Amino acid sequence: MTVVDAESRFHVLAVDDSIIDRKLIEMLLKTSSYQVTTVDSGSKALEVLGLREEGDDSSPSSSSSSPDHQEVGVNLIITDYCMPGMTGYDLLRRVKGSSSLKDIPVVIMSSENVPARINRCLEDGAEEFFLKPVKLADMKKLKSHLVRRKQPQLQPQEKPLPQQQKLEPVPQEQKPDQASQQPAEDAPTPEVVAVSECSKKRKAAAIEPEVLSSPVTTNPRLPSSGLAVET
Repeated sequence: MTVVDAESRFHVLAVDDSIIDRKLIEMLLKTSSYQVTTVDSGSKALEVLGLREEGDDSSPSSSSSSPDHQEVGVNLIITDYCMPGMTGYDLLRRVKGSSSLKDIPVVIMSSENVPARINRCLEDGAEEFFLKPVKLADMKKLKSHLVRRKQPQLQPQEKPLPQQQKLEPVPQEQKPDQASQQPAEDAPTPEVVAVSECSKKRKAAAIEPEVLSSPVTTNPRLPSSGLAVET
């Protein structure tokens, strides 16, 4: 599968009330090999997404559709900010408030560079804020948001692998500790050594009195002058 075929699976919904700007964004998206659906209002964008506009219960088709049902698979929404009726900011709030559509990236476009407006859109969930006229270089930024939504699906399956590898060597690390403790049990403890030394000292002390108390027998010496010879 070529890169063009892979990118052509991404479907972008472009919303702009100006036909000139709408045709320009459609051309740029198709040049970047995206599938494109264009509408001229926020209410029509809700119909494509399967959402009803608030307070619109007159049409039978809108009442029969589920409020959180996506009719067409849309991978990204790019919308103008200033539009009659529903603005791009209102469309952003409706998409992010839907349980089934809140993960779809939303990009806002505007010809007016108002920092407060830009910050409000980014804080409420917009991925990018492009200034008109939109350029082909801006379309390359959309791809990063589309690819980023697909990568987290593989991460939870890869995280448990290093944890299992860390648990395997744990019982092996305990074996050297047990082996090192076994020779220590056979060796005499300091208390046993002390008792044996004390017993030796006691035996030596018991022998000394016996040697001192035993009488020493010596042969009697007779004086030479006291000898008498009987005749």
